[in-house]
Amino acid sequence: MRSMKQFLLSIAAAVMLPVSGVYATGNDFYHSFENKIYTMTNSTEGNELIELTHYASGEIFESNRFATGGNGTSGGLGNQGGIVTSDDKSLMFVVNAGSNSISVFKKTPWGIRLVETESSLGERPVSITQLHNLVYVLNAGSDSIAGFIVNAQGHLYPLKNSIAKLSGEATGAAQISFTPRGNALVVTEKATNFITTFPLYFGIPGEAIINISAGVTPFGFDFDRYGHLLVSEAAGGEQDASSVSSYAVSRFGALNELDGPVPTTETAACWLIVDKTGRYAYTTNAGSASISAYKVHPRGRLTLLNEDGVAASTGEGSAPIDLALSGNGRFLYALSARDGSVSAFVVGRHGTLESHTRMTDLPTGLNGLAVF
Repeated sequence: MRSMKQFLLSIAAAVMLPVSGVYATGNDFYHSFENKIYTMTNSTEGNELIELTHYASGEIFESNRFATGGNGTSGGLGNQGGIVTSDDKSLMFVVNAGSNSISVFKKTPWGIRLVETESSLGERPVSITQLHNLVYVLNAGSDSIAGFIVNAQGHLYPLKNSIAKLSGEATGAAQISFTPRGNALVVTEKATNFITTFPLYFGIPGEAIINISAGVTPFGFDFDRYGHLLVSEAAGGEQDASSVSSYAVSRFGALNELDGPVPTTETAACWLIVDKTGRYAYTTNAGSASISAYKVHPRGRLTLLNEDGVAASTGEGSAPIDLALSGNGRFLYALSARDGSVSAFVVGRHGTLESHTRMTDLPTGLNGLAVF
């Protein structure tokens, strides 16, 4: 009898315990989390990495700053991929466009630390990509790419014969990335309306393949679950003229158009990111203060989730440029450099976006966004 009484008391006590780390928004409940979000000041007086913490309570706070050891430009870079994380989330790479260098940070049990800052082997680096032990940087000022070997500690070593030129001069290069299979590099050129690809041979780029973009001003891009390339097109900033196109990528890096340009019906589509399932794509519209969402079909066909092209708004006066997903894919973050804000959205099961919170007291002129 005594043991039964003790058992019932323990059950009652357990029921009465407060449930910590859980909060509700509407009908949705989320377990405790603490996402670390990073952007950079891009300041000419010393570039800094800004660490933001998004708590389960809903608030986003600035939690730390780290000098990169380089300088920014204090102006827009017209890029995607200024901050990227490694495949295993142990390293983070940052461009210093004003000092022609790149910085490497390493995650430790006590936070992140700067490993080193190295020459980008070109002028005005704007985008970085990493795959396994290879790192490539896009130098927009010299219209070139350059490669490095990176070790587990984050040290970079220049890769011999890895420097290659883009399609020409003043290309307005925006982003570089490995294809999912690692067989090629892809670079968008805003000013030429080209998408330049480089087949890779043991990590070394072969002769550039010049692909004509389906839409005007190819900008940011990502890959879906089938390895199709999805590219945002800013249309030179023309009002309500932005779009997204999809391509198949051949073994040697040549592109075959699958769909597009599919209009966003919004202005100045910049960054593009594919969700964790590979079924939905999001693009920021810097000229419309909005985010557009697309359903990505198995053969690369694209359809807008919202007829008006607006899956979410980033707030009056904002100009969203950068996007990042949380590690579990539940949150989408959007950075606006114009008003120094970061907006967070809950990603729904069918690709919908629900406004969650917005931080508005950051410096203006920021660049890059990553969750680490």
